[in-house]
Amino acid sequence: MPGGSPQTLRPFLTRAAQLYPETEIVSRTHEGMVRYDYDEYADRAAQLANALSAAGFGDGDRIGTFCWNHHRHFETYFGVPSMGAQLHTINPLLPDKHVQYIVENAQDRAIFVDASFLPKLEGAVADDPDPFDSVEQFVVMGESVPETDLDAVAYESFVEGHATEYDWPALEEERPAGLCYTSGTTGQPKGVEYTQQMLWSHTMAIQSPQGIPLADDDVMMPVVPMFHVNAWGLPFSATAGGAKHVYPGPQPEPADLARLIEEEGVTVTAGVPTVWLGLMEYVKENDVDLSTLDRLVVGGSAAPEAMIRFFDDHGVELVHAWGMTETSPVGSVAHLKSDLEDADYETQLEKRSKQGLITPGLEYRVIDDDGNDVPQDGEAFGELHIRGPWVTTEYFARPEATEEEFEDGYLKTGDVVSVDEDGYIKIVDRAKDVIKSGGEWISSQELENALMAHDAVAEAAVIGVPHERWQERPLALVVPVDGADTSALDDELRDHILAEYPKWWVPDAVVTIEEVPKTATGKFNKQALRAEYGDESLVEGRVPDDAAPES
Repeated sequence: MPGGSPQTLRPFLTRAAQLYPETEIVSRTHEGMVRYDYDEYADRAAQLANALSAAGFGDGDRIGTFCWNHHRHFETYFGVPSMGAQLHTINPLLPDKHVQYIVENAQDRAIFVDASFLPKLEGAVADDPDPFDSVEQFVVMGESVPETDLDAVAYESFVEGHATEYDWPALEEERPAGLCYTSGTTGQPKGVEYTQQMLWSHTMAIQSPQGIPLADDDVMMPVVPMFHVNAWGLPFSATAGGAKHVYPGPQPEPADLARLIEEEGVTVTAGVPTVWLGLMEYVKENDVDLSTLDRLVVGGSAAPEAMIRFFDDHGVELVHAWGMTETSPVGSVAHLKSDLEDADYETQLEKRSKQGLITPGLEYRVIDDDGNDVPQDGEAFGELHIRGPWVTTEYFARPEATEEEFEDGYLKTGDVVSVDEDGYIKIVDRAKDVIKSGGEWISSQELENALMAHDAVAEAAVIGVPHERWQERPLALVVPVDGADTSALDDELRDHILAEYPKWWVPDAVVTIEEVPKTATGKFNKQALRAEYGDESLVEGRVPDDAAPES
């Protein structure tokens, strides 16, 4: 074909094994710490491919994984798609009915599962076995199989004895390589297929200086789960750059993350804000050496400004990124433009607090309710539409969803955004979470970040509650930090918001809760909060006439 070989994943692995054979891959597992290098990794990826071929799996088959972040899971990242099969990472934290639907919809032929997730998978199978009719093989990620009702084999037994060389096929760019499903918070999960070319181009884009580049002197630790959009593509880009990998394993606590950063010299890590809120609290209470850590990537939801300041004070650059399952996932990164490098700290912070600049290779537009383009002034906002080489154009086996959520080749993201004069995208809210009060919009995310900037607040979520006069009013649900005086927290936080925002933005009430419920991907579960706290009596009569927007 013109231009040489097709754009596929395998050359990233080949290069890493040839140029950096002794660079380490480190993994925290149920069985302890595991260490090996790219040379051994390439051998094991080939063994996995041979084992799958010997078991009758191959061309076009979907292979599911039900796993944490560890070296065996990483072996499937190259071993499965490079042999022509399709890697389907399944979120083990989803409800059983969603797991059943996903396996049935994908028609997975094999599932690789962590021992700790066996009870969850057994429950999903036992509750409704029909969706698992396609599954011919369960493989437990370990050296042995615990007692289980599933007919399973241990991973090490599965690959043992197979050759460490594999005749990797020449694959076409459009060959499906990956499959991931949305979390399904507003209905059935939707499948997104990634072709070889999509994953190749996404990897090359985030390896650019305006992405999340990883070099051979980096040590990358993805805390974002490998079942969540391929850990944001970092295992692929770390391999492309020849970086050392560190996998934090099952359910890492802040102490585990701190230890791995210190002992393995982690330079780049990534995860959702709730992970880093936990690490922040741990660092405050313990002597933690973060000196090797250069960059901490945050996505999934907005990082509070206080978090950015905290890590700045510890010499760690917090890098905001935005993306979706449908965008493979990285769509924007908040790097400073060269003409902002000499700006004052507050100006820089304001830019870095946004979701950033569109990733090179993508196109976007912002559309208002009337279908018009929104001006790039930092104030007007609308729905973000995006398209490009690694943005899907359809959903897997869901034509009705495809018709609803794509237009003119653009994905309609459902994110309400503004774009400032420098091109920095700011997520104002999810379309379903923005609060409409008296004909005006209130950003729940902005209020949450403002609340979490208060010293007494560990976590905060804001939802819209029905109101007879104003349509909706904001209700704040906060988790106080340990030891905080909550006797006057309601008034104190309302005054805190009023210092920065107009009266009609101030939550009508502040409710103290023990924990903000999370979705399967670690985001605040607004749907659950609305179900429990969406009673208009919580805000009825609280908002004075002058606290509403002017008509």
